[in-house]
Amino acid sequence: MQNKTISAARGRLTAVQGTALYVGAVLGTGVIALPALAAEVAGPASLLAWLGLVVLSAPLAAAFAALGARHPDAGGVSTYARLAFGERTAAVVGWCFYLAIPPGATAAALFGGSYVAAALGGGAATTAVTAGALMTTVTMVNMTGLRLTGRLQSVLFGLLVTLLAAAVVLSLPHAKAENLQPFAPHGWAAVGPAAVLLVFSFAGWEAITHLAGEFRDPARDLPRATAFAVVIVGVLYLAVAFAVIAVLGSGAARSDAPLGDLMAGGLGGGARPLAALAAVLLTLGTMNAYYASAAKLGAALGRDGVLPGWFARGSTAGETPRRSLGFISTLAMLALLTVTATGVGARPVVLLSTGSFVAVYAIGVAAAIRLLPRGSAGRAAAWAALAAVALLLALSGVYLIWPLLVTVAALLSLRLNRSRRRPLVDAGADVLPCADGTVGSGPPESVRPFGRD
Repeated sequence: MQNKTISAARGRLTAVQGTALYVGAVLGTGVIALPALAAEVAGPASLLAWLGLVVLSAPLAAAFAALGARHPDAGGVSTYARLAFGERTAAVVGWCFYLAIPPGATAAALFGGSYVAAALGGGAATTAVTAGALMTTVTMVNMTGLRLTGRLQSVLFGLLVTLLAAAVVLSLPHAKAENLQPFAPHGWAAVGPAAVLLVFSFAGWEAITHLAGEFRDPARDLPRATAFAVVIVGVLYLAVAFAVIAVLGSGAARSDAPLGDLMAGGLGGGARPLAALAAVLLTLGTMNAYYASAAKLGAALGRDGVLPGWFARGSTAGETPRRSLGFISTLAMLALLTVTATGVGARPVVLLSTGSFVAVYAIGVAAAIRLLPRGSAGRAAAWAALAAVALLLALSGVYLIWPLLVTVAALLSLRLNRSRRRPLVDAGADVLPCADGTVGSGPPESVRPFGRD
């Protein structure tokens, strides 16, 4: 039985637009920056980390798609955590995902900006200005509503897939087998840290669940979009990662713009502006999907009392959550200013997001195991994903400090919200005012902020 809190309003996203949003959320900036960083950590053996995370993506995405189709709510993983484990867990998940977006968006914008700086010059100043322009563009697009967001994502999807495919096909003739040797220069144990670093590239399978209610037919279109996206993302990631290592060799680990170097190898040095264009498109796609889903999540958290009620406007399907979107955009801009002023680079904000995403995945797949019907394909996928996510938690180590701090803040906020609600309940002895001015015994379970505690 689907979550009864969902509005009867139907969304407008199609399976094709959903596929584009998924690909944009997952593919995005990982393909333009992290092949080089992973190669620096593990050498050619980093390809095993890429392959492992592609394999993990299938059951993880399937589990989240099954949850989204069954409970299409703007709260996404937070809603699933509430239904499975109660109010506190829902608050923790909601906060972890919501506050992972600003640093993640900052990293994505900086990655895109670095390609523009490599093509046009200007160094750190060009990178920062481009990053700020990307953030502003995505915010304005999302302010217009999800109809334009879905259409824009479809256009970006087609352009970026074409550019990536062209870069791989044109550069592969320059691949050399000796560039794959030695295969594990830093030892096989380095594959684990490379995989943790690459989690940032695969974050996104949970993001579109916040938009499940925006699909025309979530039960039909969401699983289709998920299946198409898993195949497209897996093929493109493995192809680009292999091409970067096989074509660039040891230079891959030293490259600040690996996709640019790859395209230059196939098309000549004049291809760097084209690589910058690809980087900007990929960055826009990633940020577009995450801003849209995070804005919906913030509105749902405001609706459910996890965030202040001011955030709640826009939580219904078809509405634009401008308040939540403005808050996310402001935090991302502040993060960008902080990173630019301190000169620490993108790595710290990548790690902040990575720790939060792994924590969200762990709770999300546990909720899927509890909520999905026994014997269903989605529940089987959740069990398979849980084992892999547990390994990622073990490998994340110190990167889990951020989600732990967010957990403490979420629980303190929840306690504060409870204390504010308690006088109303005590005074009325569970007799609450209705919308028409009459009184009753309180809202039914299906529309209370939380179903269990």
